[in-house]
Amino acid sequence: MFKLLKNFKKIDFLYLLIITALIFFQVYLDLKLPDYMSSITVLVKTEGSKMSDILSEGGKMLLCAGGSLLSAIVVSYFTSLVSARYSRNLREKLFKNVESFGMEQMKQFSTGSLITRTTNDITNVQMFISMGMQMLIKAPITAVWAIMKILNKNLTWSIMTGGFVIALLVIIAILMSLVLPKFKIIQKLVDKVNSLMREELTGIRVVRAFNAEKYQEDKFEKINDELTNTNLYTQTRMSIMSPVMYLIMNLLTLEIYFLGAGLIENAALGSKIGLFSDMVVFSSYAMQVIMSFLMLAVIFIMYPRASISMDRIEEVINTKSKITDGKFLGTTKKKGEIEFKKVSFKYPDADEYVLKDISFKAKKGETIAFIGSTGSGKSTLLNLIPRFYDVTEGEVLVDGVDVKDYKLSSLHNKLGYVSQKAMMFGTSIENNISYGDNGKGKITNKKIKDALNVSESEEFVSKLKGEESFVLAEGATNVSGGQKQRLSIARAIARDPEIYLFDDTFSALDYKTDAKLRSNLKKYTKDATILIVAQRIGTIMNADKIIVLDDGKVVGMGRHKDLLKNCPVYKEIAYSQLGKEELENA
Repeated sequence: MFKLLKNFKKIDFLYLLIITALIFFQVYLDLKLPDYMSSITVLVKTEGSKMSDILSEGGKMLLCAGGSLLSAIVVSYFTSLVSARYSRNLREKLFKNVESFGMEQMKQFSTGSLITRTTNDITNVQMFISMGMQMLIKAPITAVWAIMKILNKNLTWSIMTGGFVIALLVIIAILMSLVLPKFKIIQKLVDKVNSLMREELTGIRVVRAFNAEKYQEDKFEKINDELTNTNLYTQTRMSIMSPVMYLIMNLLTLEIYFLGAGLIENAALGSKIGLFSDMVVFSSYAMQVIMSFLMLAVIFIMYPRASISMDRIEEVINTKSKITDGKFLGTTKKKGEIEFKKVSFKYPDADEYVLKDISFKAKKGETIAFIGSTGSGKSTLLNLIPRFYDVTEGEVLVDGVDVKDYKLSSLHNKLGYVSQKAMMFGTSIENNISYGDNGKGKITNKKIKDALNVSESEEFVSKLKGEESFVLAEGATNVSGGQKQRLSIARAIARDPEIYLFDDTFSALDYKTDAKLRSNLKKYTKDATILIVAQRIGTIMNADKIIVLDDGKVVGMGRHKDLLKNCPVYKEIAYSQLGKEELENA
């Protein structure tokens, strides 16, 4: 319970006080009803009673019922308000923390699991606060108050009521021991369903191209059946609660009236009416006691599920990114300079280094290219500059300052990053290109058009309906892969950064578009530093410096012609792509 309360705001605690006060008032009115019922019973059975007295007591009963109803409506409103505010704040907190994650923390949770925690788990917590908090406050108040009311009525009836309550609690305890362990399993299975559904939708083209629909269906059916069977297990056992509750309530009422009939039969004539009145009142209070313990039982069932969901939410919220924000705001005399000093890197929990003792320097306006076989560490090296990962050993300097000392927003404002897999958002082309904050104010329409022109995107964008206002589908599935990649390059250009990071960005482009785009880029960004990871020799052969990586080590560094002579790895890659004459005349 503390886990839930610690996330409440001060205003929420004020609402809880109001809710508690209103529930006290509601319980008081509910427990007054049997007293008026007793008075009416006595008046009806007493000769000479006036109809006006009976109607007066009946009117008071109506007022109590109306007051209880009004109080219940207000309580429901406030609990709904508190639960909605709580879930909103929790969702915002979770989302912001996930946004701060580095790549290491992102790999701790699957995308499907994070979606489940942000939706299903928070919904479970919201439902508990909305419904459970009312019962949690009302049940003990009603139980204690009702028990106090019946204690002085009849010892036999009191003992019998206690016996039925104990029987109810034993049944509840047995049911809880059976179903509670299954709740955690259910949430994990929901994670799996979400992950599989996301995988299916993302890879729908591959699934269809390989006729793998049946395989995917079987995989989904297996998890779906497991989730269904687990839910059935919990629901069928929980469904026992309702008939057991009604059985106990009806048996208790029957026993009260059965014993009451014997007591009334053996009582003196003058006390029969009083006993009958006590029996009617006692049965009402006994039902209140049973209902109170039933409400507590419902809470005991709801809370573990909400608690499991809260644990899962807090697991994400309490996971702190190891990429901590520095304080340096990025104001330096140097511009566009990058230096790696004896940098080594290995992934968390890995034994082998991905990069080993990397050292090089890129000056303002230079184009530095990285090439090597698959798995040689090219993309990993580039990812160390924006701090998607932090180096294991050594230093990465941007403008003479260690990237770890930068405020992340200031560091990223210096960079224009284009990932290997182009990522576009489901909004207009204009919004995609002007996306984010570059620390220099709003990106103008002229800047957007210039970026489209430089990235060789203007021609195909001009043919789209609405041009820059054209709305891309989710994942930009309504444009081609090459067009999507060019738009992602335009987004980086529009930021006007000091340093461009291209992570195998040009591989999705044909040779002609690749050459024209790089030519435009060289003219437009003549003062910017460009770092390119590439697989194609043609993309990087004119770079100021080419760094050849093999198994995480630098095995060659220099210009194209020098590397052809001095670096066997570079020579092997080059001759596998282009002819000897073409390479030597480049």
